[in-house]
Amino acid sequence: MNQTVFIVGLGLIGGSLAMNVAKKKNSRVIALDPDQKTMDMAKIQGVISEEAEDFYSGCREADILILATPISVTINYLNQLNEIQLDKPLLVTDVSSVKNNVLEAANQLTNDKVTFVGGHPMAGSHKQGYSAAKPHLFENAIYVLTPSRTSNGVQASRLQELFEETKARFMTLSTQEHDEMTAVISHFPHLIASSLVHQAKEWQKTHPYLEHLAAGGFRDITRIASSNPKLWQDIFFQNRKLLIQMLGDWIDEMQELQGLLQEQEAQLTYNYLLQAKKYRDGLPVKEKGAIPAFYDLYVDIHDQPGAIYKVIQQLAEADISIKNIEILEIREGITGVLRISFSTSKEQKSSYDVLSTRGYEVMIEE
Repeated sequence: MNQTVFIVGLGLIGGSLAMNVAKKKNSRVIALDPDQKTMDMAKIQGVISEEAEDFYSGCREADILILATPISVTINYLNQLNEIQLDKPLLVTDVSSVKNNVLEAANQLTNDKVTFVGGHPMAGSHKQGYSAAKPHLFENAIYVLTPSRTSNGVQASRLQELFEETKARFMTLSTQEHDEMTAVISHFPHLIASSLVHQAKEWQKTHPYLEHLAAGGFRDITRIASSNPKLWQDIFFQNRKLLIQMLGDWIDEMQELQGLLQEQEAQLTYNYLLQAKKYRDGLPVKEKGAIPAFYDLYVDIHDQPGAIYKVIQQLAEADISIKNIEILEIREGITGVLRISFSTSKEQKSSYDVLSTRGYEVMIEE
């Protein structure tokens, strides 16, 4: 059955979904985005067939509507659906990382032609916009579906079939389950990462050289603080109640940890760290999650002119794309260590093979 898919918002997520939907022979993709350069690029690349004149006309033409917009904008579009006279059924989904308010708006829809199944592809990038979109963004990632009151398994299956090219793993959750879990493993860590950066910024007033030491582990645990502030402001306020509760729990736990240090409870502090290590070490290594991950490779290099260039050159000749590179240790006259980051485990493994066969000492951290 031929179908028209209307995607509103061709940013990182919407653009990546569009690239996958465009691969399906029975699907025609139309889109709407405020950035005309993005629309022009998507048309040139063959990702979309045409640009919708406006939201109203796009919905009337579509069989499936994908709202890949900020949460508050998505809710506004859902409210508009009641005012549109549709000639055929319209299956609607979104990509919001907070579902409660979105599903509440969807459950209040009175347009009998509209069915809603919430969606959240749990993968991303540290970059944003259509230029960062890629068809393999969701490969092996969890894609959560949260059906509304009016939907059933048929509509959910239809979305899974539409997005099958993403190679994501679909999971159906209630809105409460989704929001609580994403708050724990995505939203709250982002809030904490931002607070750690602010703490370092304050201490830099006392120690001006601090920013030069803020590498390694500090850069790793605060990496997500570099994400789009406007997007995360929206997420924080949409999931405000849960985050306030978690902040209270976090403050209680920090006070407990503070007490262990004040009372010099060495054994209890060791047990605290050991329990954290055991839980952290037991997490799945290869699965994609809500927080974008890198696959790292460590390379020993010698302190000599062109050493870093030679490593990068060999990876470039093998057509391997590098996401990030960092010098962990390099002091005059000794061996240094490069940490090279990749988007996929496949690129990580290929790089390991290329460099190890050419005499480099390389290590993949398990």
